[in-house]
Amino acid sequence: MTAAPLTLIRRITPLAVIFTGMMIVVGCSDGTGLPKRYPVSGNVTYNGQPVETGTITFAPVDPDSRAASGTISGGSYYLTTAIDGDGALPGEYRVSITSRDVNYDAAMSGVQGGSPKQDDVAKAFAEAKDLVPAKYSLPDTSGLTYTVESGSNRNVDFDLTD
Repeated sequence: MTAAPLTLIRRITPLAVIFTGMMIVVGCSDGTGLPKRYPVSGNVTYNGQPVETGTITFAPVDPDSRAASGTISGGSYYLTTAIDGDGALPGEYRVSITSRDVNYDAAMSGVQGGSPKQDDVAKAFAEAKDLVPAKYSLPDTSGLTYTVESGSNRNVDFDLTD
């Protein structure tokens, strides 16, 4: 091989390595600017029965971290921090769980083809019945905690009682 092609190869090779590395990093990013999150999922029961509907929130103990939350459906949930199902950042969390029986029909009464009035929705939420004890609705009173580890966090179950 002559000197010209070797010189060209020597110049291109480092650029190709750098470009490939950058593509790997960019390809692994989800565009949120957040560190890696890990899957968290499990079940929520109240007095041994699945909580049919509700929300679960993981509030970080570290004030510089981010909360994660999820919807409880049929007793199961998975967490989201920024992108649906992306999980939670590693760390220690205080957990809150809410489940309420909201009468949406009352909020929708008199509405024809549109959205209910904000006051009617607020009233329906104010009159809603808690389906789990209210103490679980705040991370400071729930007594529930969990530490998210690097890797999969499956079967993170919470059994609520009176």
